[in-house]
Amino acid sequence: MNRRKGIVVIFLLAMTGAFISCQENYTPKAKGYVRVKYPVKAYREFDTNAPFTFEYPEYAHIVPDTAENAEPFWYNMVFPSLNATIYLSYKPVHNNLQDFIEDSRTLVYKHTIKAEAINESLIRNDSSDVYGILYDLKGNTASSLQFFVTDSTKHFLRGSLYFNSEPNKDSLAPVISFIRKDVTRMINTLHWK
Repeated sequence: MNRRKGIVVIFLLAMTGAFISCQENYTPKAKGYVRVKYPVKAYREFDTNAPFTFEYPEYAHIVPDTAENAEPFWYNMVFPSLNATIYLSYKPVHNNLQDFIEDSRTLVYKHTIKAEAINESLIRNDSSDVYGILYDLKGNTASSLQFFVTDSTKHFLRGSLYFNSEPNKDSLAPVISFIRKDVTRMINTLHWK
């Protein structure tokens, strides 16, 4: 009987060893982000019946804003491969420039709940009569880049960048940096009509 118990014990140990050795060792994957393939930078001119022109990237397309409250010369610059949109809204100035500037500032600073910092860069191009502020919003904000430009007498254009995804400062930082260069190019080539 002891011999039989010994054989059973050896058999059970062998079977346990076989089952244990067949199991995969599971190691959780490190958290990572989707790799973004950036398009080659190339630009074309936006020149319609709008009271302004500028250069914008070829990998974006501009469509009129069709929202219920959209006004004339409001556009959406869509970046399909980057899952982003810059919303552009134009307003003619009629002795109300300060109201537009304050509205823009208010819209930017509504993001202070999530923003770690809001950096302001002055825009000044005397040769094109383009002045304004570019706002870089740091942190997990819904909009990470906003700006306004004006000629101080007739024209006011505001823009804000949004992604069609949940805000994540770490994964979106390279894409924001990429698009920021396009926004800078747009502002530097903007001309009023």
